Amino acid sequence: MTDRVSPKIRSAIMASVNSKNTGAELKVRDMLHRSGYRYRLHRHDLAGSPDIVFSRKRKAIFVHGCFWHGHGCRWGQLPKSRVDYWAPKIEANKRRDERNFADLRSIGWDAIVVWQCELREPEAILSKMVGFLEKDSFGEKQFHNRQQARNEKE
Repeated sequence: MTDRVSPKIRSAIMASVNSKNTGAELKVRDMLHRSGYRYRLHRHDLAGSPDIVFSRKRKAIFVHGCFWHGHGCRWGQLPKSRVDYWAPKIEANKRRDERNFADLRSIGWDAIVVWQCELREPEAILSKMVGFLEKDSFGEKQFHNRQQARNEKE
């Protein structure tokens, strides 16, 4: 299958893809901030430099693009052209992601991935993130603030 754009234009398109502050990441950050969460961004001292970090909770969120990280959805499919180039690249990304998660677990951190395609259902993904953030490592519910704890007891 031939590309619809020239190699020069394709190169410019691919070069413009950022690894930080992507549209998906900005949406996730906005949802969390509106929900009252405060966080740090891209901590370089942690494996994989997670996109969103909650240091006190020792939790991290990675926001992955479906294509770049080989998600199983329709947007995560390999292109039909240059498969010999893309397949090893995406597989290497997946192996690196697994290694980063293992490294984080080994130092006592929990992490989840928010996939770009999941952002099509904002309520569901916000619920997933809040559930992740409000549970401790043993599955017990933690509270975002004292007011939530008081309301839960009543």
